[in-house]
Amino acid sequence: MPITKSASQLVDDARARIVSLTPEEVASQRDLPGVILVDLRDVRERQREGYIRGSMHVPRGMLEFWVDPDSPYHKPELAKAESLILYCNKGWRSALAAATLLDMGLEQVADLDGGFTRWCEDVGEVARD
Repeated sequence: MPITKSASQLVDDARARIVSLTPEEVASQRDLPGVILVDLRDVRERQREGYIRGSMHVPRGMLEFWVDPDSPYHKPELAKAESLILYCNKGWRSALAAATLLDMGLEQVADLDGGFTRWCEDVGEVARD
């Protein structure tokens, strides 16, 4: 079955609609009241590579359900957030996820440009359990 839009095109379309923050901007905002930094990566990625201190792990496949207060999977801590900053490994999943949250009506959503990979290169701070 042929596709009419590539994954890369979907990411580009999402990037045109969302706010992307540099690692330095995320570092300066992550501890502000009301900001939740959301790690969308698979639990194995988080365990293997580490994570950004203070981030909340939200598997990409559950994000919409955890955000939606009418969902049986809703996580109240996400509803308390004034702003969500999403990240994944390269910034592709987080771009798509940020666009989806905009579609759901959330306004204060951003993603980490370049994802955890760029965070490691530019900031270098990695937390581990």
